[in-house]
Amino acid sequence: MANYVDGFVIPVPKRKRAAYIKIAKVARDVWLELGALDYQECVADDVKPGKYTSFPQSVKLKKGEEVWFSYIVYKSRAQRDKIMKKVMTHPRLAGMDPKSMPFDGKRMFWGGFKPMVSAR
Repeated sequence: MANYVDGFVIPVPKRKRAAYIKIAKVARDVWLELGALDYQECVADDVKPGKYTSFPQSVKLKKGEEVWFSYIVYKSRAQRDKIMKKVMTHPRLAGMDPKSMPFDGKRMFWGGFKPMVSAR
């Protein structure tokens, strides 16, 4: 299991869904061009608030927002680190102002994961 996965969860206002998808498509193209194996942006379809924790609770979901779960698959952690370094300075992404993003980045969470069980 040499692959590596970055996962992200964010709250996106429903009225800004189209703007988020537009940015996500640019990001997808950049990540894939730089060598990522897969890039997925997924909107919540069956995520209810839990008794103790849940996707909606994790991002302090507000009325009129939806949860998005995204992940990127790489060949390895080393490849991810190399790609991320390039992503952070890529001209198509570098000009994006964090303050103008169509979501609240303060409520975003992310992390890198080593797959332990896989279909491949």
